[in-house]
Amino acid sequence: MIANSTEFFIMVRRCLLTFKPFRIFVLGIGFFSLCFLMTSLGGQFSAKRPGDSPFTVRAEVLGGQESRGVLRKISDMLEVIMKRMDALSKLGNTTDTHRLDELSSALDRIQPVGLVERIQAIAQNMSDMAVRVEQILQRSMAKNRVRDGSLGQCDTPKDPGYPDCASKMDWMRARWTSDPCYAFYGVDGSDCSFLVYLSEVEWFCPPLAWRNQTATPTLKPPPKKQAVLQSDVGPLLEQIGTGKESLSFMKRRIRRLAAQWASAARRLDDKLRNRWREQKRILVHVGFLTEESGDVFSPKVLKGGPLGEMVQWADILTALHVLGHDLKVSVSLKELHGFLGVPPGRGSCPLTGPLPFDLIYTDYHGLQQMKQHMGLSLRKHKCHIRVIDTFGTEPAYNHEEYATLHGYRTNWGYWNLHGQQYMTMFPHTPDNSFMGFVAEELNETERLNIQRNKVNNMAVVYGKEASRWKGKEKFLSILHRYMDIHGTVYYETQRPPEVPAFVKNHGLLPQQELQQLLRRAKLFIGFGFPYEGPAPLEAIANGCVFLQPRFTPPHSSLNHDFFRGKPTSRKVSSQHPYAEQYIGRPHVVTIDFDNSENFDATIREIMRSNVEPYLPYEYTCEGMLDRVHAYIQNQDFCSPEAPFPPVNSSWPGNPPSPFILLPNSSILTWASNTTSYTSWPPLSALRVLASQEGQSCVKACQIAGLICEPALYRFINIKETFSGLDFQCEGLESEMNHLFPAFSAEHSECGLQQDPLLFSCAGSSPKYQRLCPCRDYLIGQVALCRDCL
Repeated sequence: MIANSTEFFIMVRRCLLTFKPFRIFVLGIGFFSLCFLMTSLGGQFSAKRPGDSPFTVRAEVLGGQESRGVLRKISDMLEVIMKRMDALSKLGNTTDTHRLDELSSALDRIQPVGLVERIQAIAQNMSDMAVRVEQILQRSMAKNRVRDGSLGQCDTPKDPGYPDCASKMDWMRARWTSDPCYAFYGVDGSDCSFLVYLSEVEWFCPPLAWRNQTATPTLKPPPKKQAVLQSDVGPLLEQIGTGKESLSFMKRRIRRLAAQWASAARRLDDKLRNRWREQKRILVHVGFLTEESGDVFSPKVLKGGPLGEMVQWADILTALHVLGHDLKVSVSLKELHGFLGVPPGRGSCPLTGPLPFDLIYTDYHGLQQMKQHMGLSLRKHKCHIRVIDTFGTEPAYNHEEYATLHGYRTNWGYWNLHGQQYMTMFPHTPDNSFMGFVAEELNETERLNIQRNKVNNMAVVYGKEASRWKGKEKFLSILHRYMDIHGTVYYETQRPPEVPAFVKNHGLLPQQELQQLLRRAKLFIGFGFPYEGPAPLEAIANGCVFLQPRFTPPHSSLNHDFFRGKPTSRKVSSQHPYAEQYIGRPHVVTIDFDNSENFDATIREIMRSNVEPYLPYEYTCEGMLDRVHAYIQNQDFCSPEAPFPPVNSSWPGNPPSPFILLPNSSILTWASNTTSYTSWPPLSALRVLASQEGQSCVKACQIAGLICEPALYRFINIKETFSGLDFQCEGLESEMNHLFPAFSAEHSECGLQQDPLLFSCAGSSPKYQRLCPCRDYLIGQVALCRDCL
């Protein structure tokens, strides 16, 4: 007989210990039913201390003798049930239905007396239910055992195809509570739940034979739709949202250029001639504008802070929208989570479903945020990502293992992306894709007005921050002899002391007022910083001459703090290398500002010159649409590339080499009678040459009037390229080296590239002559070859 509540719970515990795991559910039903009975009986299982138990809410209601009779009957019932549970726990592979019937009969023999009648009826119903559930579970387990052939279905599988399964199981046992997302996916601390998670949510363990693999329906990708060019920017403006000055700046820019984008869309439509284009699902996550990244730009919009990034992002959004793609815009982690399907928690788990986007445009801040919140899904889906990267990321810095081993590790880079997934503001690093932005175009009437209204002795200084003016008094004084100097320096209450008194400072100007100032000025002069911003192009487009300082020696991560830590070894020869190289005189003049005599003569030369407004085609709305359209339709970093001879193998085709020499030249081209391979840019654009020792492929191709094209490296990474260029290889090796393929004259050795992620146009060494895959390009559109559209 149960004397008090302690003995009762001891007996229940014995039942639980006796029972196998799959029967706990059955016993649980009975246990909670008994709890209900105890509550109904009003606390007869414990002493009269009200705080001892949740069952002591009611005082003694029943008479003492009657209560003892009730307890005796319940005790007898529990003893019988416990014995029958012992028998159930020893059941084998059959259901032993006669034992179940015996248990049911034993329960039937318990006769109610007095108040036990109600208790017995409830217990009888629960007992019958328990028997039926037990029979169902027994049949199910018997079928599973027959199918699996063993009882150890949650043992860690030993499959050589999944070498990390055991270690991941150990990690899950120790750390599964570290992130709520594991529980979200059904992990409950059992080995079975770990295995299900590691085989079905992640991919570290093999599929489990005992799991119903058809239970989770395979989601079909949405049907493909045609992208239709659109000129109405209203839907885009609604998506961008409000609440930040940076977003307001971007929306003002989109509205101001809407007519030019619409006109460019019509011209592109004529060129495409109704060619079918797939509409892509695109997410644009502007990471540097999120509160989590500090959003350092928004507060500076009204104080002269760097606006180049926001100019570029506004133009990227507009180009994607005008091209007719399905666009989502995110400027917060909450929006990012919602768009991607990030599970609740701290970001350790993969996404809840397949990636709902074909492309994701983000920046380095956004890439870091996605790493923190997408778990292993980032590794799985990173081929869809495009990183907007102002100054570029070279392959030596992008390859994590190589960067770590060879001293290229910086605060940025090391993401192991394809080099062309990084998209730059200017075409300075051909290892990356040139994204760009747009400058406002002039119609014929505006061009004529500018020519009539130019003031030959008016100069505008490129420098909105007062600190940039410090130490510039010497050449500003020379300039002041010939020209009136205007500034647009931010100030709150008084004139910044760094700005000389002879400068007319307008303060920060709205974009349209700045345009009007530039249309009157003859000269736009830079102080050497900021590097490679959009303002010089806007000034040149409005008929100004851009005068900038030459850097001797060139600025780089080796000698200048600004570039230190950036994932590039590029050497910057002036404030705006693109303007110097691709535009040049008379629109761009680059000189040594410290040479006062030369500076004086240059100012007088500029005043005598007659310069018309000029805007490179690639910085027009139409040029950007051409480029972005070509990238979206042709760049694919998710599909495996067409097979090509692997490293250290010979060319297998006929003729014996895929290359022929161009007439009267040392440049190779792809032979027209060679086996065709799918490639973008197409192989018809390929031109192969060797650099000089100590020369990069960027420079070697540039001298030949070509552009280095890293996407074509895999076609020249064979030994026939060396023989085609008349290199005699006494040895042929392959290794991870961002300068390979290359020839070492000192040892007569030829080196092939082992890792495609390290194919790089950048980099040089006095030890090597590099093999360079160059290509032709469209005049005014260096990102595209002649056959690329």
